[in-house]
Amino acid sequence: MTATGKAAVFFGPGKPFVIRSYPLPDPEPGAILVRVRRANVCGSDLHFWRGAAPLPLHPDGWIMGHEMTGAVARLGPGVTTDSLGRPLKEGDRVAYCYFFPCGRCYACLHGQRAACPSKVGRAAPPTEFPGFVGAFAEYFYLRPGGYVFRVPEELDDELVAPVNCALSQVIFGLHQAGLRFGDQVVIQGAGGLGVQATVVAREMGASQVIVVDQVAARLELARAFGADRTLDLREVPDRKERARLVRAWTDGRGADVVCDLVGLPQVIPEGLEMLRYGGTYLEIGCISRGRTVELDPSALVWGSKRIVGVVMYDPWVIPRALEFLLRCREKHPFRRLVSHTFPLEAIDEAFRQAEWYNREVSATAITRAAVVP
Repeated sequence: MTATGKAAVFFGPGKPFVIRSYPLPDPEPGAILVRVRRANVCGSDLHFWRGAAPLPLHPDGWIMGHEMTGAVARLGPGVTTDSLGRPLKEGDRVAYCYFFPCGRCYACLHGQRAACPSKVGRAAPPTEFPGFVGAFAEYFYLRPGGYVFRVPEELDDELVAPVNCALSQVIFGLHQAGLRFGDQVVIQGAGGLGVQATVVAREMGASQVIVVDQVAARLELARAFGADRTLDLREVPDRKERARLVRAWTDGRGADVVCDLVGLPQVIPEGLEMLRYGGTYLEIGCISRGRTVELDPSALVWGSKRIVGVVMYDPWVIPRALEFLLRCREKHPFRRLVSHTFPLEAIDEAFRQAEWYNREVSATAITRAAVVP
């Protein structure tokens, strides 16, 4: 009998996930079949789920999800080590990239793997080899050449699951933004990425971290992760007043780095107002194509401000993220990042509880929901 694995299949916004079983693929040379142990619901998953980031779907659906960790189920021929040359065997717990730079384009040639235009393929259906291309399933197929790293025994799945998305994303983003020791940082959004950006900025040497959000519980969590000040949109509803407060808190200059981790274009002009002359605006949140915002480009010119867009990260970040967790796991409350855990069969409820966009903001304190297949 052919071995099978279950998956939660997505058929489009407004439709429930369908749990189905599919044959497990035999790994090609250089590939790895991973048994997923934990998968988190990322903000970008919610964009797809609610239809804010539309994409063409095959009639057979799509297995979505990417923020995950697992253990080696099968090694393809020729695979004996992880990407750092350390021995790898079946049963080893691993963290891995969920995207695959092509290695043969202009960006890859110049060492910019995160900018590879082909790094994320189309939403392939589970009926097409290798089938298991998303996190919300019992298995994930790591294609030949994929980057994989053995997980230290000291780190459990709860801590490791955000490594290949939220944690690595903000580490790389702040690196790209040029965050320097002593810089002052504003973080727009205290969801999963925002809270992790708070602690990463603190550990990178930021002298002050200011977090902006409209959910009190999220702002409290940001403070627990090292935010010096928080700004509640409900308490200060006027955009100009919020920008004035940030300038007052930064000696009249504005922040050196401002990060959009909300994913709503309308926060960008406000963030640019909070930025000092010569500062950098880090744009990570807005993945939905076609969403626009009115912007006066002269503010960039006269202010010598720059915008840096980051959608993925370079693979070197994952082992550094794991080392970061080893070093800081007792220093910061990482276990508070995931507040709700669901079995795969309850994935619809996981998404409903993780949703925040069309809900009364006082009703949700969730940062990440986790699915355990």
